[in-house]
Amino acid sequence: MTEKYKIYIPEEMRLRLLNDAELFDFCKKDGSVNLNGFLKELLLQYFDEYRETKERLLDTILSDLSAFSSISREDADAIADKIMNSYMRNTEFKSERNAAITLTVSGRSLDIMHSIENNMLSRVSLSQYLNDFFSSYLSISRKDRERILFQDIFEELNTAIRKNSIIRFTSTSAPNVIFTVQPYCIAASKEEQCNYLLCLDNETGIPRSFRISRIRALYSSSDKFIPNESRKLELQEIAGRSPQSTSKGIEAEVRLTEKGLQKFHFITKNRPDVLKKEENTLYFNWPKTQLEEYFHRFGKEAVILSPDDCRESMRIFYKKAWEAYRKKEKGE
Repeated sequence: MTEKYKIYIPEEMRLRLLNDAELFDFCKKDGSVNLNGFLKELLLQYFDEYRETKERLLDTILSDLSAFSSISREDADAIADKIMNSYMRNTEFKSERNAAITLTVSGRSLDIMHSIENNMLSRVSLSQYLNDFFSSYLSISRKDRERILFQDIFEELNTAIRKNSIIRFTSTSAPNVIFTVQPYCIAASKEEQCNYLLCLDNETGIPRSFRISRIRALYSSSDKFIPNESRKLELQEIAGRSPQSTSKGIEAEVRLTEKGLQKFHFITKNRPDVLKKEENTLYFNWPKTQLEEYFHRFGKEAVILSPDDCRESMRIFYKKAWEAYRKKEKGE
């Protein structure tokens, strides 16, 4: 059985939810973003936690109000409800609900919608309840939103890490490849706020990193591995630095203009850690690819002075960009 619900929410909220659906790889077969699939999974994974959190808060408010003998139980219920549904409502989004989304549900997600309709709409509409539900979810940090949506994968990975179990899975970034790895830890990147599994390839022993939300068909085998303590320390160092990449760092020297220094201050996503600063020159020990990708955004405001191969890679990058613009000007 399938049912459809038309929900009205602020446009900004719709865009934030759409962004999460894309970020966490909820896609249709044609590659377009599957917002409905994302919202169904959000209902399945977050509804119980959201409901229980609201119930605990309501119980706390009622308990505090009951300490006043002058307030009847009926009045306490009304006051508590007013506090929950008015004063404690997230005001991040505009009150105007100028966007409509169609939620198509079946199975367990349909059961949850029926539960909401039958038990939780005594003083609010379905749209208002779901607005509050989505708003609560979006108020959580991105890495914790990822943990909510993929909590089953997180639990299985943590169990495998604890038991030293060899695991197998595919990834949305390489759907036709089966990875067999030894899991060591899970770490969140500081800037992206996404979670990564840090592990060793079971055959080669090479360090690997996989974003949790891209892991599919996870299987924990009965085979065990003996942890390599030196590799474990290496992965822990990577976890604290930039878990999205297991490449070893290179010594690099970058000269920035005054505007470049301002950009470096404001562009925080995947920003490399500075080892040393001498006037307008910054020194790094950072993975080569991540360093280059970060400074691609700076144009003439940053020049990599060393190492030579990194400098040459950047020169080729800008040369290709110039050639592309030149072709456009010539109408080629």
